[in-house]
Amino acid sequence: MLSLLGSLRRGNFVTNSLRFRSSASANLTRTPSVDGARNIWTFSCWIKRGAMGTVQIILDARDFANSTNSFPYGRIAFLADDTLQYQESYNGNEVGLRVTSQVFRDPSAWYHIVVALNTTLPTVSDRVKLYVNGSQITNFSLSKDLSGYSSIITSNKRHCLAGNITATSGVIGNTVDGYLTEVYLIDGQALTPSSFGQIESTTGVWSPKQYVGTYGTNGFYLKFSDANAATAAAIGKDSSGNGNNWTPSGISVTPGVTYDSMLDVPVNYSDNGNGRGNYAVLNPLDQVTTATLAAANLQTTSTAAQNIIGSMSMDSGSWYWEIAYSAATASQLIGVYKTAATTASITPTINAIGLKFNADTGALDYTVDGSTYTSIATGLTGGGYFPYAGSLTNAKIIYANFGQRPFAYTPPAGFRALNTNNLPTPSIVNGANFMAATAYTGNATARSLSNVVNGVSFQPDLVWIKSRTPGATSHALFDSVRGTTKYLSSNTTTGETTLSQSLTAFGADGFSLGTDTTLVNANANSYIAWQWKESVAAGLDIVNYTGTGVARTVAHNLGVAPAMIIVKNMSTGVDNWSIYHAATGATNVLIFTTAAAASSSITWNNTAPTSSNFAVGTNSATNGSGNSLVAYCFAEIAGFSRFGSYTGNGSADGPFVFCGFRPKWVMVKRTDVAGDWRVWDSARDTYNAAPNVLFSNLSNVEASSAASPIDVLSNGFKLRGTGGDPNTTGGTYIFAAFAEVPSKYALAR
Repeated sequence: MLSLLGSLRRGNFVTNSLRFRSSASANLTRTPSVDGARNIWTFSCWIKRGAMGTVQIILDARDFANSTNSFPYGRIAFLADDTLQYQESYNGNEVGLRVTSQVFRDPSAWYHIVVALNTTLPTVSDRVKLYVNGSQITNFSLSKDLSGYSSIITSNKRHCLAGNITATSGVIGNTVDGYLTEVYLIDGQALTPSSFGQIESTTGVWSPKQYVGTYGTNGFYLKFSDANAATAAAIGKDSSGNGNNWTPSGISVTPGVTYDSMLDVPVNYSDNGNGRGNYAVLNPLDQVTTATLAAANLQTTSTAAQNIIGSMSMDSGSWYWEIAYSAATASQLIGVYKTAATTASITPTINAIGLKFNADTGALDYTVDGSTYTSIATGLTGGGYFPYAGSLTNAKIIYANFGQRPFAYTPPAGFRALNTNNLPTPSIVNGANFMAATAYTGNATARSLSNVVNGVSFQPDLVWIKSRTPGATSHALFDSVRGTTKYLSSNTTTGETTLSQSLTAFGADGFSLGTDTTLVNANANSYIAWQWKESVAAGLDIVNYTGTGVARTVAHNLGVAPAMIIVKNMSTGVDNWSIYHAATGATNVLIFTTAAAASSSITWNNTAPTSSNFAVGTNSATNGSGNSLVAYCFAEIAGFSRFGSYTGNGSADGPFVFCGFRPKWVMVKRTDVAGDWRVWDSARDTYNAAPNVLFSNLSNVEASSAASPIDVLSNGFKLRGTGGDPNTTGGTYIFAAFAEVPSKYALAR
């Protein structure tokens, strides 16, 4: 019994999801025989989005008989701008409304949505509550309190899941293209997300929890675990015990490319098969050339030439997936993609082509019969490879299967389906144990550790503080190697400065502040504190050294070559910060100004860092004779930190930057021409789009730019702005990013 309970708490009760293909007008319907408690109910579901940018109704209830009042309805939906809406309409007017300010456009993660209604509450603004991934939404672009009306949801009117049926024609519209699982309606209770989900203690991620309460008259629980038939008694079965089954339409459980019963779920566990977890899909945010996707991002729709890659990177291990084409036509491409495609061009003659890739040996092979494999390439090591499919000419519709539905062939021994359960276990499962971003308000009094803390148990060894507003103030960087009260400013050339009432202690769970009102603790000022733990595990080594003026190497303790090194000569007030980044190389130097990357042979001595040291030349900024210098050396840690580059496209559909984790902190700099150092973090922007930016090279207050936001995603970030930096067409950019949680566990975003 204890073993069973432990299994249930881990989420193993979530066995399947149901794919809804908009092209098939897929939906489920039910008409209750009697009214439920129309003034109090809770709807909960987990949804993974496919298509975006269109109205997609998750739940719709309509009074088809009441044409006099324009067919009253209640609905929960994503709108065309990817916001989330709850709406009740009567006589053609909105009588209850919530539209979120935040957008939901991550196709590689699950969202847990809860809507709770209770019209009996005395405060009308409390009568409708929306939650996503356990957090209540309080910012709405549009809002109207429901008062004097009863909800159509839980009434004895037609209900539709994953679309709506018009009163006049019966035609399905506004359909969901994506995946649903763990769908609940609790009739007669207004509940919080804690009835359906919980925060995992080790990862800090919101995850499903089995509901154990009552359901009420029209309540139901759809888990989609019975794929024996596309009927109300099987795939549409109500598992609440109420027998409130739903009738499916446009759903297929026939093996093949249209099979809709999926293993793609918002929990990780082994099942003696492909594994349960969040599965790879074709990535609509990261396209080699434009391809229109459908069928919850497992299919293209165009017969023009197209190239598309998967949403998960294969950095190590052995992987198997399948690609199918709509017809046997020459010049179809299959393979993997890194910075360019490595492919075989074939004429498919069967429904599926199996591919196996050993990321450790670099061997990529394919099969057309499930037994005989032909080599595509060898030696593809070094990580960063994504599944790829495309065409040169005579393109046909492409279908992908990463294991969320049954494979056509049995994968070779040791080769796994591409999902989060099968991804390698990262060394850091919760980024908050090694990096934190803490927003706080100054009070001009000494702050104890209980007031300014990380929220986790680690001592921050590098603390970077910036006032957000009001008034321009310098950045202040403190570290435990140099000691308390000593700071450096990234936006100036000033050397080390002592400020006695600034940061006064590095503690086991945070830091303490004194009474300083100039940099870190002015009364009523808003601040952000970015904090890192120094350790080999976290990829940070803080190195103090004395310059010699002669080219040399400086030892570090990371055990791998640093991907980024930030150096400051603390003895002078004239030397700029010097920054090495792996993407710009050891023959160039960046500084904390707008300047582009500059060629320099005397900064890093034209020598890339190694696993034990980094080189410095004769430049006083990195090796001034007799000067005291500090170097912040960062190594890339899989699932925790990433240092790379991208090219801007000047579009609101900007570049997608894969990190392998959900970022907590992102810094971007244009390197081919002048540009500021921009920093975003998920403590200041708790939801997408994230417009609030600080500048490492400027004392400016926080800027909010709707023209250049980013989306923070479960596997990286995406530029969403057309306002120049950080996404100018053709511009070259470097970035540094640190994780909130690795993609293996970032199942809910």
